[in-house]
Amino acid sequence: MKIAVLAETAADETRVAASPASVKAYIGKGLDVTIEQGAGDASFYSDEDYKAQGAKIAKNATSAVKDADIVLSVRRPSATAVKAMKKGAVVAAQLDPFGDRKDLDALAKAGITAFSMELIPRITRAQSMDVLSSQANLAGYKAVIDAAEGFSRAFPMMMTAAGTVAPAKVFVMGAGVAGLQAIATARRLGAVVSATDVRAAAGEQVESLGAKFVFVEGMQDSATAGGYAKELSDEDKQKQAELVANHIKTQDIVITTALIPGRPAPELISKDMVETMQSGSIIVDMAVERGGNCPLSQAGKVVEHKGVTIMGYTNLPGRLPGNASQLYAKNLQNFITLMIGEGGDLDINWEDEIITGCALTHDGKAIHSVLEKK
Repeated sequence: MKIAVLAETAADETRVAASPASVKAYIGKGLDVTIEQGAGDASFYSDEDYKAQGAKIAKNATSAVKDADIVLSVRRPSATAVKAMKKGAVVAAQLDPFGDRKDLDALAKAGITAFSMELIPRITRAQSMDVLSSQANLAGYKAVIDAAEGFSRAFPMMMTAAGTVAPAKVFVMGAGVAGLQAIATARRLGAVVSATDVRAAAGEQVESLGAKFVFVEGMQDSATAGGYAKELSDEDKQKQAELVANHIKTQDIVITTALIPGRPAPELISKDMVETMQSGSIIVDMAVERGGNCPLSQAGKVVEHKGVTIMGYTNLPGRLPGNASQLYAKNLQNFITLMIGEGGDLDINWEDEIITGCALTHDGKAIHSVLEKK
């Protein structure tokens, strides 16, 4: 059985879907691995690194996927790559299931069995395959590091003969994986940290990291069965906005992480709120790729509004490509292992909830509920 690994085509994508370690593991199971030339360059994995583990190198995507049983990538494969795949091939990648439908329909039409890694069920058995968590963890860390680099003052308290330097005040909005890592990182750097979340249960995790939990008294808990946040009612949105408005004006750095699957990012920080912040303050909008938690954010840009710097970096995990690729490749390896039979052949168990939970297309059809046409 052959596995093909594609080079990414998106301008800001530095990650790769296989590491030399994962290639070694695949080959150890009796599989052939082909890597598109230069696929790992931006993650500091050379073609020679892959060849040393037994992989073959293909000159382009078309030759890489030829006769491949499984195709791995970070984002959606290009139309050229899809056309070159054989019918019945498996694709595993971050396929953006809530994004543009055209490319997903093309996968179905081509007879590809496509798995969207963002839809891996959040169950204990699937934790080692959870790409959202592995990548969000790095993103939360990088958001704080970017903020610290751009901040004009120090993070920790410093007591000197010339006076005391007050610690930075960091406010994290959203206490999921990214938010919790942002809290931990800001605390390590010596900041005074507070955080908010629409899920009441997040308070215990926030406080366990040494941060203050800011929550609207009497607000309905907005956690879904899967542990995600759901959209607030209009009344609770108003309460949350008032809480944030009062708190944000005293903060030096605000990091927003709020995303709702399948929806545009909710607005958490209004223009008026930004204008109450002190000059020199920083906002890091981690939801900018989905429209942003602040209307002043611009995807891929750092902008300034009345003295407040607003960072809208896209693909934060890709700003740490070495680590991000290492973790993503391991997530994929653990997932692909589910489909490999004892003889090294393709053996997909369609009764496995992990498989059915993230399968988008199969046998020429869109099969996941997120692709149901309205």
